[in-house]
Amino acid sequence: MFKNILKVLTIGLASLGIMASSGVLAAPADNGIKVVYHIDDNTRSDNLLRNVKNHLDASPGVKIVVVGHGKGIDFMLKNAQDANGNPYDVAMQSLATEGVEFRVCNNTLKSRKLTADAVAYPATIVPSGVAEVARLQAKEGYVYLKP
Repeated sequence: MFKNILKVLTIGLASLGIMASSGVLAAPADNGIKVVYHIDDNTRSDNLLRNVKNHLDASPGVKIVVVGHGKGIDFMLKNAQDANGNPYDVAMQSLATEGVEFRVCNNTLKSRKLTADAVAYPATIVPSGVAEVARLQAKEGYVYLKP
């Protein structure tokens, strides 16, 4: 009887080895992981974009939403540039091709007397940045990160 149990275990382990080497047991891409990056400070824009890119490189398939309010929306406005004169919208568009979404707080736009026309593509407008961060966490299971 012990011999039969050992034989079954050996066959089972061998089957697992074949499945693992064929990729059947390979860990899936992080398609189930969802992250909201929260930004409210324009001095953190470069760090945020670098963190998002590094996150995508380390975890292909991760779902990322960037939500800005207050001064955190500055890099998502038309003609915004980093300290070297590189347009932020180019970086955002590149990340958007990898599935990253950018969302701008409408309350901030209103308080700064800006219209939707001020927002650079691919960013979209949400009613409230902080409410959006809370909704993504509470209702959609997003993990919160703030660079």
